[in-house]
Amino acid sequence: MSKLLTAAQMRAIERRAIHSGQTSGADLMERAGQGVVEAILTKWLQISTPSAKICVLCGPGNNGGDGFVVARLLRDRGCDVRVLAMAGDLPPDAKANALRWQGDIEDLSEANFRRQDADLIVDALFGTGLTRPQMGEAARVIALMNLQSHTAPVVSIDAPSGLCLDSGRILGGGAAVRVALTVSFHAAKRGHYLQDGPDLCGQLIVKDIGLNSAKQDGALAELVTPHLFAQHGYGARTLDKGYQRGAHKFDHGHVLVVAGGITSGGAARLAARAALRVGAGLVTLASPPSAVMVNASQLNAIMLTPVADADGLARVLEDERLTSLILGPGLGHARARALVPVALAAQRATVLDADALSAYADEPDALFAKLHDRCVLTPHMGEFGRLFPDIAQRLANAATSGPAFSRLDAVDLAAARAGCTVLLKGPDTVISLAGAKLVHAATYDRAAPWLATAGSGDVLSGLIAGLLARGHPPLWAAARGAWLHTECALEFGPGLIAEDIAEQLPAVLRRVDDNWP
Repeated sequence: MSKLLTAAQMRAIERRAIHSGQTSGADLMERAGQGVVEAILTKWLQISTPSAKICVLCGPGNNGGDGFVVARLLRDRGCDVRVLAMAGDLPPDAKANALRWQGDIEDLSEANFRRQDADLIVDALFGTGLTRPQMGEAARVIALMNLQSHTAPVVSIDAPSGLCLDSGRILGGGAAVRVALTVSFHAAKRGHYLQDGPDLCGQLIVKDIGLNSAKQDGALAELVTPHLFAQHGYGARTLDKGYQRGAHKFDHGHVLVVAGGITSGGAARLAARAALRVGAGLVTLASPPSAVMVNASQLNAIMLTPVADADGLARVLEDERLTSLILGPGLGHARARALVPVALAAQRATVLDADALSAYADEPDALFAKLHDRCVLTPHMGEFGRLFPDIAQRLANAATSGPAFSRLDAVDLAAARAGCTVLLKGPDTVISLAGAKLVHAATYDRAAPWLATAGSGDVLSGLIAGLLARGHPPLWAAARGAWLHTECALEFGPGLIAEDIAEQLPAVLRRVDDNWP
């Protein structure tokens, strides 16, 4: 499932299923516990032996109730199970499962936790609905679990305790558990993929607990996957669109990359090559006349044209066969302020990155007034802060309570203000347009930290512009560009530099053509 839910949406789904008579709270808790035990036994086969020692930490809510189910089921398999629980009046279903445990329950305290010698720890302290930072004994126990000297792996139910599952942020700058495995239910939550979530969650497994037919309320965020593309009509075969007998190179789109001066042309060349590799029929690089020979010495299939100033760009844009534009990589601030208005006035599909964004740091509203709905902005966090300082400040402020303000909230506000697609780069790349929210996660088994290399973002701009030239709408060009960008990095592996990224596209496209729906 590609849906990423908020805590409130998950609670609403459960309530609706219970009120309709489809299931009961007790049944959901039992299935959740069974799912956790299945995941544990799959990852650690030795836990099924009678000698295995398990310490289960139960909180004061329904997450703690799930913990009591896990404790009972593991004890029934012969494990030596010890339960430490926080004081508090448990909700009815959790209280029922605490009674079914019928074993000793010790107070959750630093002293009691230090005395355990478990082979595995189950964190059932705080789950999806956490709204406040951890303090007192719970915080001290969390800190102990995170000590490097602690050898027992930790499994969290729903979320590592201390993590806000709407934002992926640690509340109050306090403590959160760093775990080996997180088991959640029905669908992943936003915080599993945003900010600190992937680092804290370890491996993420989502278990079905019988809610698959449940209706989901409110605006949904979606995880960028090949299946998501297929659901929205952008499966693998859309990359073949136009590749047929009689097609002309202009049928595949023409990208214009506006470059900077002699010493800063590398970024634009990277973007141009990526646009050509992803399938644009033609790519032209427009540079100052003084830089044409430098670019000509390094480019072959990419065409060149001199553009000295705004009037020169306006003349080039008279060619209506130019279908998409890139401005920003290596452009320079002065050149960006002169040329961006001309490019936007042409109303072509346009990617703005780097200098095209930072050039408007002192007057972002002047840029927003010129943007149109065929634009894609691709800032990293620094550039985002220059254009949207108030939104960036909300992200920088401490998350004192949940649900905390997230990168997804930030990009959604930014897209509404700009009136176009905004892609905020990072391992948790977030993309928004008119309320549509997408998360592209280069995390978990798709982590590619070697993408943090000079020029990587320029290649991404080229991929997006190439897809725009081929007719992809801005939101989907941005999403597919981000996905291909990571796939190329994974194809190459460590040691990647920006020049390598686009060269992996033939292998990646062959693979996705064979395996996508």
